[in-house]
Amino acid sequence: MFDKILIANRGEIACRVIKTARKMGIQTVAIYSDADRNALHVSMADEAIHIGPPPANQSYIVIDKVMAAIKESGAQAVHPGYGFLSENAKFAEALDAAGVAFIGPPVKAIEAMGDKITSKKIAQEAGVSTVPGYMGLIEDADEAVKISNDIGYPVMIKASAGGGGKGMRIAWNDQEAREGFQSSKNEAANSFGDDRIFIEKFVTQPRHIEIQVLCDAHGNGVYLGERECSIQRRNQKVVEEAPSPFLDEATRKAMGDQAVALAKAVGYASAGTVEFIVDGSKNFYFLEMNTRLQVEHPVTELITGVDLVEQMIRVANGEPLSITQDDVKLTGWAIENRLYAEDPYRNFLPSIGRLTRYRPPSETAGYTPGVAPGDAGDVVVRNDTGVYEGGEISMYYDPMIAKLCTWAPTREAAIEAMRVALDSFEVEGIGHNLPFLSAVMDHPKFISGDMTTAFIAEEYPEGFDGVELPEDDLRRIAAACAAMNRVAEIRRTRVSGRMDNHERHVGEDWVVTLQGRDFETTIDADPKGATVAFSDGTSLRVEGNWTPGDQLAEMTVGDAPLVLKVGKISGGFRIRNRGADLKVHVRSPRHAELARLMPEKLPPDTSKLLLCPMPGLVVKIDVEEGQEVQEGQALCTIEAMKMENILRAEKKGVVSKINAGAGDSLAVDEVIMEFE
Repeated sequence: MFDKILIANRGEIACRVIKTARKMGIQTVAIYSDADRNALHVSMADEAIHIGPPPANQSYIVIDKVMAAIKESGAQAVHPGYGFLSENAKFAEALDAAGVAFIGPPVKAIEAMGDKITSKKIAQEAGVSTVPGYMGLIEDADEAVKISNDIGYPVMIKASAGGGGKGMRIAWNDQEAREGFQSSKNEAANSFGDDRIFIEKFVTQPRHIEIQVLCDAHGNGVYLGERECSIQRRNQKVVEEAPSPFLDEATRKAMGDQAVALAKAVGYASAGTVEFIVDGSKNFYFLEMNTRLQVEHPVTELITGVDLVEQMIRVANGEPLSITQDDVKLTGWAIENRLYAEDPYRNFLPSIGRLTRYRPPSETAGYTPGVAPGDAGDVVVRNDTGVYEGGEISMYYDPMIAKLCTWAPTREAAIEAMRVALDSFEVEGIGHNLPFLSAVMDHPKFISGDMTTAFIAEEYPEGFDGVELPEDDLRRIAAACAAMNRVAEIRRTRVSGRMDNHERHVGEDWVVTLQGRDFETTIDADPKGATVAFSDGTSLRVEGNWTPGDQLAEMTVGDAPLVLKVGKISGGFRIRNRGADLKVHVRSPRHAELARLMPEKLPPDTSKLLLCPMPGLVVKIDVEEGQEVQEGQALCTIEAMKMENILRAEKKGVVSKINAGAGDSLAVDEVIMEFE
């Protein structure tokens, strides 16, 4: 077995590989850019080597720099993680020439299946059903438009070397095809150093289901079930689960057998993933093969008990697989939510900055990949992350903060465990998608398993603007806040000296206002908690150990658990729960009566300004001062976290002033241009 491996990656996947290597007694070497000098993967590894400036194309994907780090460290093998150089055949060749093992598939397999154009041709030659498309290289935007018309809109414009949603666009007309082609080329060049583009038919109402395969160099191969990855935003997966709520055993076996056969046909050896589009009749179509470890591999590990990273290392060491297909058993259900540094209230635009608070829910004690599911209890919580409290979220890399996973014996229990875990996850200092993830977990379509890759576009067509909680949830939160306010009032009277020997009485009657509703409550407290009665005669029992200043309240309300993220505002609390962000005011009956007479504060008028929606770099300005623009017209392009975002005019107008130019770095809400 190897004594030392280098991880040619960063962030959570580097940390993930380090954990398994440590379990196997293998020393690890991290590499890092200037931006990652204080990153978690650097501190976790046994040693770390600096490789260059922050941009990936000057550090992490520069083969010569990575090879120099390998030589300096004396590492015998390299795990590439995902993204960066993980599917780069030239990197694998360089390792082979240097006598260093690549913890991934053979070069020929990478070349055959890692390139999406080549893989589709091979699949077609093998008789595998594929989505209609143009597999040749596309020279320019004009040719892209012509091909798109030949295939028929809508089409998917994709980077040949792409992955993780980078370099992908859906085009519904000629203008979108033209713009999408150029943006995809730019993103592909920046992210992968390869700007080749291909176009295929975009299949509407599909499900995205992928098969995990594992092969060795001795001709053995197995599939480890499937993952449902249909909930995507901008072609990037957000929620994954295993198994799929849609497949039956016959379809699973057919897809698995085909995936393994395809892998064996190219001499595959390592962990890999074969992706399919599956229609409503369970017909499946080959999309691509990812010749690397997938982001969502933890859910497969949770339902199979197989440590995929360990298996990759053993295969790279020349060992045969220790399991056969008959050994693979799918147990229980696992769900993964990807926590991104993206602001859901700003159409999920990237957010950067310092994590002033980062407190994930407690992971299941003693759980490690490879442990049989459920050995640690009825629920498993796992959080794969590469950040820490006080660390910086950089504009240079993917915005993923963590992958939160839950396992339980049933899908319903796994979803409920995820709801509680999300409510318990504390993140402050940046915009993030925790509220949106909570909303998805409560969405009827997700709960029923009736979703397609169009789920987010269909259910949130105007973007995400928070959650309106139902009446029962509001009552439970109101009861909790009334009880919390009583505790806070007692604390305040003691601190101010107004309570002498506990004789001063704290009021029992309070009006709790949240989400436009007033709840008149009366509190009957005792040493173990409080009973909160409502004006309609109903009541709820509240128990918990919350004290003023705690930012997480774990309570029991009405005999059911309730987890609230708590912040202080004037006259009450900021409460976050199940995707809702609530201002909760707790007032005496007289103060509540007066508050209803106060005028509502209106936000400032920004209708004549184009504000930068995120910290980013101006790629180009598409208009001039004095120019008349039409609704939907492109105004400028902003790049952040390897993604280009085109800002468009919301209505017809005339540009009166432009305050930024190409190459400028802008902060969020900085004025880009003004209109008459």
